Amino acid sequence: MTDSNAAVKLPVDVEHIQRLLPHRYPFLLVDRVIELDPGKSIAAIKNVTINEPFFQGHFPGHPVMPGVLIVEAMAQTAGLLTQLTSQIEGQGGSPLFYLVKVDNARFSSVVAPGDQLRLEVSLKRLLRGMGLFEARALVDGKPVASCELMCAARNDK
Repeated sequence: MTDSNAAVKLPVDVEHIQRLLPHRYPFLLVDRVIELDPGKSIAAIKNVTINEPFFQGHFPGHPVMPGVLIVEAMAQTAGLLTQLTSQIEGQGGSPLFYLVKVDNARFSSVVAPGDQLRLEVSLKRLLRGMGLFEARALVDGKPVASCELMCAARNDK
C-alpha cells in the first residue's frame, strides 16, 4: 500500500469490514482484506469452517459450501473495493450497491470446511451508478470459482 492510501491500513479486519458493509452473521462472508489497489482491484479472505450454518443441510455427511455463497462472497468483496476506494478518496463511503447480474459463473472445485477462500475482484468499469467486476475465488492458489458481477448503486428515490 502506498502513502496515498494512508486512510486504509492493511489488512482490513472484520470490525472495519462491518463498518463498510451492511451484512451480518450468518451472511457476512468476508473476514479480511489483504490487498487493495484503490479503484482497480482487491483481494480478501474468507475462512470456511464447519461451524457455518449452511453445512447442516449442504450436505449432511459431505459438507460443501454452496456456489451461490461463493458468488456472494465475491460480490461482498466487490462492495469492499468500492467502499474502501471511496474512503481513501475522502468521500466517506460510496452508496450501497446491489448485485443485479451474474454472468459466466464457473465452479471448478468443491469448497469444504478448513479451506481458506482467496477472493480476488477487479473493477472492469464503473459508469452511471453501475459497476462491472471480474471475480474469482481460489483455494491454495487453485481457482475454485469465477464470474462477472454487475452491481448497481441503490436508488432511494
